[in-house]
Amino acid sequence: IFACGTALFSDGYQNGVIGTVNTIIKIIYKDTPGLNLKRYSTTFSSLSFAGTIAGMLIFGLLQADGIGRKFGMIAATFIVFVFAALSAGAYGAGGSVGGMLAALSAFRFLIGIGIGAEYPAGAVAAAENTEDPGIKPGTQHMLVALATNTMVDWGFVVAAFTPLVLLWIFGENHLRIVWRGSLALGTIPPLLVLFWRLRMHEPERFRKESMKHVGWKDYPIWLIVKRYWLRFTAISLVWAIYDFITYPFGIYASTITTTIIGDSAPLATSLGWNVVINLFYIPGCIIGALLVDRVKPKMLMTIALLLQAVFGFAMSGAYTYLATPAHIAGFTIMYGLFLSLGELGPGNCTMILASKSSPTAFRGVFYGCAAAIGKIGAFAGIWAFPAIIDRFPPGPKQDSGPFWIASGLNVLAAAIGFFFIPEVPENHMSK
Repeated sequence: IFACGTALFSDGYQNGVIGTVNTIIKIIYKDTPGLNLKRYSTTFSSLSFAGTIAGMLIFGLLQADGIGRKFGMIAATFIVFVFAALSAGAYGAGGSVGGMLAALSAFRFLIGIGIGAEYPAGAVAAAENTEDPGIKPGTQHMLVALATNTMVDWGFVVAAFTPLVLLWIFGENHLRIVWRGSLALGTIPPLLVLFWRLRMHEPERFRKESMKHVGWKDYPIWLIVKRYWLRFTAISLVWAIYDFITYPFGIYASTITTTIIGDSAPLATSLGWNVVINLFYIPGCIIGALLVDRVKPKMLMTIALLLQAVFGFAMSGAYTYLATPAHIAGFTIMYGLFLSLGELGPGNCTMILASKSSPTAFRGVFYGCAAAIGKIGAFAGIWAFPAIIDRFPPGPKQDSGPFWIASGLNVLAAAIGFFFIPEVPENHMSK
């Protein structure tokens, strides 16, 4: 189970570290003539999501249910390893900063393809393995959550902590080493998982129930659409709304804290508060994993979305009070609990619902397409987040705009999930 899901750590790490790398690049190259760093920053952050969407669709539609889960997992880890290494050594012709940033952007897209492949291959295989006969009853959903979303969240935490440690070692006079080293260390997790996966077998459920020998002409496409379109649409929409909220808020955490504590504060202070914020992901996903078999995925997701909306509205109303250097600790706790509730509910449960709501024969397609729509939400959120802030009147309340919008979207997602997604009981895939 964990061999299948653990590589999703790279999703969290690669998408988390880029927020700090962006912050550092803006500091180093802010005086470069003719360089629009604000536009580059948004492009850089969003390209990995574009690649992730491509990887989910390519491997979900063409590979996971045909060639097999194992091939997809091995290919995914290899792609992430290669392009993470290339990102760390990115260089522009003749020392061109613009060329270097263009190379980084291209590598980010290609890393995204590897990350995207993990979802219809690794995450699906992890879910299938949780219903093997030897798995203890009452732990199946918990194991999916621990092997998938918890790995993503630990990736975010390590991605926040790694640049801070490198900054402590090398100091603010060597920021190039900090951002390149942060990217280089991202090669280690996929390399370790690659050796682990080479010795794996296909999940037993896939070996017994796949339709990999059925041609596309004989594939029951219209029957699948007729029976599963509603739950697929609902799961995809909730996932897209969740990713629209959580990825921008996570990536821009260091930017928000820097705004609050001021430009004069040391970079290490900003990165340190970013680590504290990202640590709140962990109790959310772990508590959610412990609760999900008792409360059930759909109900837990609905409750957590509504609670997150309450916290979001509270932060919006009290933003001018919290968003000051004197109250940075209170802001961090509220912000962290907001993120934690997202992991407790939709972070865990969208993966469980998507992986267990369809038959084995097209589970990779179902999951890959639903996850791709979710990442479209993340892609849109990365671009929308700065624009939302800019549309609010300048001043202390400007950064509170996304919290108002996110909270309203949480209520919408809770309604969609509650009314249109069927609950997933134990041993659902074998029924």
